[in-house]
Amino acid sequence: MATLETNLPLIDMAGLREGNPASLRRVGAEIQRACSEIGFFYIINHGVPQAVIDNAMAAAKVFFAYPPEVKREVAVNKRHRGWHALGGALMYEATKPDHKEFFSIGLELPEDDPAVLAGEALRGPNQWPAFMPSLQTALGTYYEEIGRAGADLLRAVAVGLGIDEGFFVDKYTKRLQRTQMVYYPPHPPMAEADQFGVAPHTDYGCITLLYQDNSGGLQVRELATNSWIDATPIPGSLVVNVGDLLAHWSNNRFQSTLHRVINKSGHERYSIATFYDPTYGASVDPCDLGIDPATSRYAPVAAGDYILKRIDDSMAYRKKM
Repeated sequence: MATLETNLPLIDMAGLREGNPASLRRVGAEIQRACSEIGFFYIINHGVPQAVIDNAMAAAKVFFAYPPEVKREVAVNKRHRGWHALGGALMYEATKPDHKEFFSIGLELPEDDPAVLAGEALRGPNQWPAFMPSLQTALGTYYEEIGRAGADLLRAVAVGLGIDEGFFVDKYTKRLQRTQMVYYPPHPPMAEADQFGVAPHTDYGCITLLYQDNSGGLQVRELATNSWIDATPIPGSLVVNVGDLLAHWSNNRFQSTLHRVINKSGHERYSIATFYDPTYGASVDPCDLGIDPATSRYAPVAAGDYILKRIDDSMAYRKKM
C-alpha cells in the first residue's frame, strides 16, 4: 500500500481478477487497514478498461450539455432511474440542496421480471433517452464492467474481514447496483459556506466505486485529525469508500466516512459514481460475520429497505410521490 501526494491509501488490484491467492491476501490485508483507519482508498489495475471509462465520461459531457427541457424527457421516476435536475438532492442535515445534476441507472430488468412483478422498489427497466441513443451503450457497458470490479473488490473485502472470500456472492444474485453520471457546475463565486456540490454525508450502501475527472473537489473527513483532506485525482484510478451498510455489517470494524464535493476548479466537473449494493432482500447482520450477538451494534436489516429509506430522505422528488 502506498500514497501519491495524498493521505488516502493506494491499493494495487493486480492479480486479483486472475485468481492469484497471494494477491487476494495482500489486497485483503491492505483493504482491512484502509477501511478500519479511514474508510477511503484508491484502487488501480481494477480491470475496468480505460476505453470504457473514457466512452462513459464523454457520453456524460454530451448528455449534460442538453438543455433541461430536453433532459426532462427522462426525468427521474419512482424507480430512481433517469435525470435528476439541479437542486433535487438535499443531504441529511444539509441546509441547501446539492449543486449538481445526475443521471442514474440500475440493473436492467424487464417489466415481467419476478422482482418487478412483486413490486420490489427501485427495480425495473432503465430510462434511456431517445435524443441520445449512444448513451445506453456507453453507460450500460460501464455499468457491467464496474460491476465486475465491485465483485472482485468484495472478495478482498471479505478476506480483510477474516471471512470466506465468497461470503458476498449469494448476497448479490440480483444486485441493487446504481450507477450515476454526475455533473457539477462551477461552484458559485459568491456561494455561502453551506453550499456544496455534494454536502457532507456518508454513503448508504455497501461499497462505492467512483471515477472522477481531473478537476478535484472531493474531500474526505479524516478520522484521526477530524479535518478535511483532498482525494486528489489519480489518472486511471477509482476511489473506493465504505458505505453505511458495510459499516453495519462489519459492526463498525470498517468505517463509513463523511465526504463532500466542492467544485472550485472554475469549470465543469464530471464523475461516475457506482453504489455496488446487495440484492434487495439480502439480510445485513453483523452476526453473519462472526460477531457475538451480545456485542452486535446493529439489528438485521434488509439491504434494500435501508437504502430505500435513505433515498426517500434525501431526494426531493420522492416527497412528491
